[in-house]
Amino acid sequence: MQVQAFQGLLEKYQDYATNPAAEPVEKILWRMRAEGSCYFFILRDKEAIGAIRIVDNGAKCRVSPVYILPEHQGMGYAQQAMLLAEKLYPQASLWELDTIQEEPRLCHLYEKLGYRRTGQTTQIQPGMTIVYYEKTIINAKG
Repeated sequence: MQVQAFQGLLEKYQDYATNPAAEPVEKILWRMRAEGSCYFFILRDKEAIGAIRIVDNGAKCRVSPVYILPEHQGMGYAQQAMLLAEKLYPQASLWELDTIQEEPRLCHLYEKLGYRRTGQTTQIQPGMTIVYYEKTIINAKG
């Protein structure tokens, strides 16, 4: 499912070093077993259409990755999953994530959810820059 979800970006940017569609199974398994790491399937009518991984560090959580199968993208499922994730981790006052700056739909999604650019970027290659986001939640219960 991860490969299917990220295949379009892999083909567009040819980024075999960081694109999740090009990750070996060992890296995915490592991520699943990492301390504080929790994967959730995103379901539609009991069918998995995506997933979201949250790395819980107490007052700070990181989303990496979140993905939806191509035929279900643009329907609000990632947005709903991220809002639910925030409710599942009420102690987190800071949320972090990153995405491809050249993908306006992705940037728009995160900005619509209240994430703000930190100012930090990493150029992966010409025409592909990673932009970092964070969101502060005032009413976090820690």
